[in-house]
Amino acid sequence: MAKEHSFDITAKIDMQDFKNAINLVDREVSNRYDFKGTTFEVTYNEKAKTLVLIASSDNKLDALKDIVIAKFLKQGLSSKVLDELKVEDSSGGNRKMTFKVVDYIESKEAKKICADIKKLKLKVNAQIEGDSIRVKGAKLDELQKVIAMVKDGDWEAPLVFENMR
Repeated sequence: MAKEHSFDITAKIDMQDFKNAINLVDREVSNRYDFKGTTFEVTYNEKAKTLVLIASSDNKLDALKDIVIAKFLKQGLSSKVLDELKVEDSSGGNRKMTFKVVDYIESKEAKKICADIKKLKLKVNAQIEGDSIRVKGAKLDELQKVIAMVKDGDWEAPLVFENMR
């Protein structure tokens, strides 16, 4: 019998790259001319998995968000890592934007990914295992077709492919 190959689809993010990106944002914003003399803050809460941006106006808040996303992309992280929760007033006339850090695949989305893999009608098996989806098949070519299909899809979670065996 042929050897079976597999890989996992997850939404894990490299926390070291994430923290490096946040540190780079702090450094860049403190040196930017348009932020001189204004209030800004970038805070990551590891337990609550939230990222909070505080700036003196909506324009500065949008610029800060753009800088954060640019640094994430430079660190190899997806912009889908952040899910915007709310924008509200903060103390001192500042504006506050709160993001949820997405590092998991929701069960509804995982079921849709498995259904889309089955629609390909390849000889592969997709199974939800906790926070990941394990895809097994005898031929590597078929697994690569599955990876290409999932990469082309528009998913909410920042998908990562790992443990190719």
